[in-house]
Amino acid sequence: MPRILALATFTSHIEIMNRCKSYDERVFYMLYAARQRLNTEELRRCIVNQTYSTLLDKDKMLSPQLLKDYPSSEYLLKDKAVVDFLGLPAKYNEHHLHKGLLEHMKEFFLELGKDFLFVDSEYGVQVGGSTKRIDLLFYHRALQCLVAIELKAVDFQPEFVGKMDMYLEALDRDVKRDNENPSIGIILCPSADRSMVEYTLSRSLSPTMVAEYQRKLIPQEVMRRSLEEYCSFIKNNQ
Repeated sequence: MPRILALATFTSHIEIMNRCKSYDERVFYMLYAARQRLNTEELRRCIVNQTYSTLLDKDKMLSPQLLKDYPSSEYLLKDKAVVDFLGLPAKYNEHHLHKGLLEHMKEFFLELGKDFLFVDSEYGVQVGGSTKRIDLLFYHRALQCLVAIELKAVDFQPEFVGKMDMYLEALDRDVKRDNENPSIGIILCPSADRSMVEYTLSRSLSPTMVAEYQRKLIPQEVMRRSLEEYCSFIKNNQ
């Protein structure tokens, strides 16, 4: 038997065979489950949340500097996350989002990837005569760098990047150790205009990415029904 089959447990193989449609997708989840040390329940969530398509998507919102400093970031960082475990109300703010992620850090780790290690919440960095607070600070084992995450309850705006640049400069000057790589930033927001992100990040000198989060994963049955309705509409209006 191929050695790859030994990377996942029997129950994980059952999940992969029942939920994955293509050979490539099955191979991906075998490798991913082994690398992330996922149990069967965690693997099931990753499959349902479409980690395969999200992680291998080449159209990610990464700054040129991030790709230059970390060529492997395309395969290690997701630019989409499902936070249905938070149960956010219809009207929420950044405080609700921040508090919910802290209370459900295990589920958030699964969305980010288990290479992330939590450092602190509202981590203070000194900039001039004032203290600025980074919403969430992590360390990434594979990239060997600090990761600053800025949480937003509104869609992406260009000015978010300037604030992140300041955080990363402060981390690299005063917090990063000599054996660590330059800090990277993730701006996590509910939605982003990709053209706006591209224009904003194209000249940024900081290794930064913009990631989107979904408050609720759309059930596949709903998506399939919507697709059928759309196809029927196209057929009837030709």
